[in-house]
Amino acid sequence: MALNLKGVRSYEYIEQDLFNKSSLLLQSNPVHKKVPVLIHNGQPISESLPIVEYVDEVWNTAGAPILPADPYQRAVARFWATYTDDKLLRAYIGVNVAATEEERAEKVKDTVAAISQLESVLADGGKAFFAGDSVGYLDIVVGCHLSWLEAFSKMYGMVLLDAAKSPTFAAWAARFGETEAVNGVVPEIDTVAEYAKKRRAEALAVKRKN
Repeated sequence: MALNLKGVRSYEYIEQDLFNKSSLLLQSNPVHKKVPVLIHNGQPISESLPIVEYVDEVWNTAGAPILPADPYQRAVARFWATYTDDKLLRAYIGVNVAATEEERAEKVKDTVAAISQLESVLADGGKAFFAGDSVGYLDIVVGCHLSWLEAFSKMYGMVLLDAAKSPTFAAWAARFGETEAVNGVVPEIDTVAEYAKKRRAEALAVKRKN
């Protein structure tokens, strides 16, 4: 998404099987052994947030800035990005790997609460996107989680993103999905669901061993 916002089109995208990790991935991110990894000029940059910031800095003359120019607004965007990757991510992943229905119900509540918190951030801004009138840093961060919310809602027959409870967030999600930055980047929901099923099986197997 960050590359799209900057108008960078000449790059090679290589999918990774995270249940059979390639030597390229293991060499490029030996610490966490996770995706994404951006390799630029032969040097790997790991993890989503550092990659987005790197793209914004390297292609600083292409397109609009991804991170806010104002130091305070930049700090606020980073705060909510961390919140999203902590509270929201942990909550909905918990929905998928819950061992009992009671545990899943609790994680659903946590997910809805995190979305409600982000709803308030959008409402306070009064703009179409977290960044204002166009997509920016926090939009990318939060937007990356939307396909997971949709996939888990479909898998477990529930509504994680309720337009009645969080209308501003739901409206933002619809707008975000229609932007050019998202086009051709977000995976199909069925693909996300299949991967999530594998992750659930893996997590439950670990719980049984413990």
